[in-house]
Amino acid sequence: MSAATTRSRTPDRLCAEAVDLARSAAEEAAAPGIVGDHVSAVADGDRVVTHFFECEDAGYRGWRWAVTVARASRAKVVTLDETVLLPGPGSLLAPEWVPWSERLRPGDMGPGDLLPTEAEDLRLEPGYTGEDAPPPNSVVMDGAVPDTAVTPQTLADLVEAEDAGPTAEAEPGDRTAGAVPARGTIASVAEELGMRRARVLSRYGLHVAADRWDEAFGPKTPMAQAAPAPCVSCGFLLPLAGSLRQAFGVCANEFSPADGRVVSLAYGCGGHSEAAVMPKPLRPAPPVLDSLATDAFSLRPSPDSGSVPPEADGESEDLGHS
Repeated sequence: MSAATTRSRTPDRLCAEAVDLARSAAEEAAAPGIVGDHVSAVADGDRVVTHFFECEDAGYRGWRWAVTVARASRAKVVTLDETVLLPGPGSLLAPEWVPWSERLRPGDMGPGDLLPTEAEDLRLEPGYTGEDAPPPNSVVMDGAVPDTAVTPQTLADLVEAEDAGPTAEAEPGDRTAGAVPARGTIASVAEELGMRRARVLSRYGLHVAADRWDEAFGPKTPMAQAAPAPCVSCGFLLPLAGSLRQAFGVCANEFSPADGRVVSLAYGCGGHSEAAVMPKPLRPAPPVLDSLATDAFSLRPSPDSGSVPPEADGESEDLGHS
């Protein structure tokens, strides 16, 4: 039976009149003074009616106490069915629950936090492992799950395999077989080149990362719009390896806002290496009139200057200072 048919049904008369019974049940379930005025009565079925009362609790604004009463066929006594607190129109509700994997944002991880990846993560794809088994805690191992714990015995086996040296041979099916590859094998060469990983970045994961980096440090940012030149011509740019080399690099300018970050080659900032090359300091021309040297002045007038009368022999005039 549809909800529209249920709502349009006429409530049973005896059940609809049992307002006092419904209020008593609501007051028994709620705290004193929480049950408000009677709002409405809705028929939920034959001889089944739900009474709604306002909720006066400040923490449940817009909610209503719903008390369902019913009576048996040909019975004159109305009985209580259930009492619940339900949200009403415009009520205050908690936000919809979101899984943790969708709530996680960049920068949320802290020291000691572990972020598991699903076995079918689209950002990853199987890498080269040769004939060796994946690590014990890898999600791509046969029969393993993302939350499989590594037992102390497994850790002890890994330590013994590492201490045994590169010539140690593991038993077939041993979970520690991938710990130390034998020298001369393809796995040992892959280990030396950094290629011996259970999973590597897929094309999808590569594109997602590129879109994220281009949005943070790309040509459409305000900093890049006001930059004198793009990063592709900057001397502080460190190009990446692989296919990302054609579009991204790492900034090595300590004064740039993108120092140590992956930037697009079309990004730019005021710290460009050729943005404002400092000119050589100018050497001033020699002065025409030397105003820096000192001139010597005599404290006593010269006898032959004619400004003082000649003195007698053996006599000297006291000028009043030493």
